[in-house]
Amino acid sequence: MAIFVIKVTTNKEDRALEMISEKVRKKNLQVFSLTRAHGLRGYMLLEAIDRDTAEEAAFNLPYVKGIIGKTLVYDEIKNMLTPNIEEMKIDKGDIVEIIGEPFKKEKAKVTRVDKTKGEVVVSLLNAVVPIPVTVKIDNVRVLRREEDAGSENKTEEKEKNSSSTEQQSLSTDENFQEDIDEFGARL
Repeated sequence: MAIFVIKVTTNKEDRALEMISEKVRKKNLQVFSLTRAHGLRGYMLLEAIDRDTAEEAAFNLPYVKGIIGKTLVYDEIKNMLTPNIEEMKIDKGDIVEIIGEPFKKEKAKVTRVDKTKGEVVVSLLNAVVPIPVTVKIDNVRVLRREEDAGSENKTEEKEKNSSSTEQQSLSTDENFQEDIDEFGARL
């Protein structure tokens, strides 16, 4: 058994996959798996008993350009086949940008998070009337967290405190200069 890389027309991977799998079923070929790896555009992976079987499965089909000469082993493609799940940290009150259609590039505030369904309910910031919109979690990008807004206020308070401290140190410096002038006058 070997894994072959099949070159297909970009953005036609799904259609090519359907045609190859249909041909494999009709001709009863010894193809064990056929997959379109996530993030691998223009290519598909086919696991077959030998090269002749792989060529017969992909030969003379629309959108299929050919088989790449090198065969692969599972260890080389394992990272492409196993899903890489990242825990999205989105909380109520976060400001997000929608990266999926139809509200692409719109900014919104999260009003509810449903992690079991993988959805968030947001309210668009630029809308005249606030309408709740349900969006998949992977279609939003966090711009600002609610606690970040609180930390911005704390930063402003620190700046005010530091400026008053600077005022105190300036007045202390002036007093120090007056003390030096008095001391110099005594000598």
